[in-house]
Amino acid sequence: MKRVFGALLFLAALGAVGSLGWKASRTVTASANAPMLPTTKVARGEVAFSVWAKGELQGGNTEMLTVPMTGGQPVAITYLMQPGEAVKPGEVVARLDVTEQEFRLQEAQADLSEAEQQVIQAKAEAEAKEEEARYQLMKAQSDLKIAELETRRNDLLPRIVARQNQLAVEAGRDKLTQLNRELANRLETARSGIAIHEAAVQKARVKAETAQRNIDSMTLKAKSSGYVALQSNDEGMVRWGMYLPPYQVGDIARPGKAVAQIPDLRSWEATARIGELDRGHLKEGQTAEIHIIALPGRVFQGKVKTLGGTTGPPWDRHFDCRVAVTVPASELRPGMSTQVRIATGSLKDVLWIPAQALFDSDGRKYVFVREGAGFRPRDVQLVQRSESQVVVTGVSEGQEVALTNPDQAGSKDTQKGGALQALPKS
Repeated sequence: MKRVFGALLFLAALGAVGSLGWKASRTVTASANAPMLPTTKVARGEVAFSVWAKGELQGGNTEMLTVPMTGGQPVAITYLMQPGEAVKPGEVVARLDVTEQEFRLQEAQADLSEAEQQVIQAKAEAEAKEEEARYQLMKAQSDLKIAELETRRNDLLPRIVARQNQLAVEAGRDKLTQLNRELANRLETARSGIAIHEAAVQKARVKAETAQRNIDSMTLKAKSSGYVALQSNDEGMVRWGMYLPPYQVGDIARPGKAVAQIPDLRSWEATARIGELDRGHLKEGQTAEIHIIALPGRVFQGKVKTLGGTTGPPWDRHFDCRVAVTVPASELRPGMSTQVRIATGSLKDVLWIPAQALFDSDGRKYVFVREGAGFRPRDVQLVQRSESQVVVTGVSEGQEVALTNPDQAGSKDTQKGGALQALPKS
């Protein structure tokens, strides 16, 4: 046991000596390697910070041409302009099959004609009945007048005849009152019947007008000038990652489905997907640069328009940022890939070094500062980081720092220029 314990103590002492030797070797790198290391000096000045993100170009006020919600059944496309074709306001972009709507229009027109004939018939019948009632009323008035004239001779006639004349007058008056009442009822009944038929006419007319509007809506016209951008046809069985061809003549489209769009050439937006960590650096109104992959060398200015909500799984939290293009161009097209750089601010009169000069290990951040013929690691505090620069404290202006790890100066990666390739271009 004493031998084992002694062996363990020996090994522990040997490890401690080795660790001290390793730390000593890291303290100052041999001067022989110093000339081989790319270096830079700590600078003082203004550092601008920005966020880079990939995006996609879209029309800001895109006009979508959709299949109207008529009938609820899919319809076939009978005419469609070619993608990229220029279009003017009022010009026909697409036509849809109107066979079903034309059948409904013919039915509605037939119902309208039948209802109008029924109104004419009802009015004619009402006029005939009114004439008959008025004739009976005039006859009753005449009979009453004659009966009243007969009563004037009652003093000269026997009592029984005089009584008969008096009864005839009373009967005539009752009949006249009844006919007047029946005439008013007949007129009211006739008006009600005509109103019912006229309501049927109005219903049939509305039905016909609706069918005609549905037919007109099956012709999709542009409301603004621009060009045609056909939408992808996903009506059939779609598998993830499968290419979706655009709509073409003969395809079936569901109601409410967008067939084409007319991008607004005066309003463009780049939708960028940005990581959650950069959310705190962005706000609406910040300036941005938009680089179009398909238009190399062209840089478009923009401003942050909206910031969406954060979504995605815990390991990939992100949000959508919409950047409006300030001065658009006619070469822009929807779906173009973009690189968006959003300026988030700057720090003035600060110490900074290239990003590759800062090293991170076990939670500590440090740089390799030249001391004499070698380099010594020195801990620093990171203030803020940009794409190519880092603002730090713990070093002095003008101090020379290494751009690569001196311990790896002789490795293959360094000899190939791995650190040198990361230097910003002058």
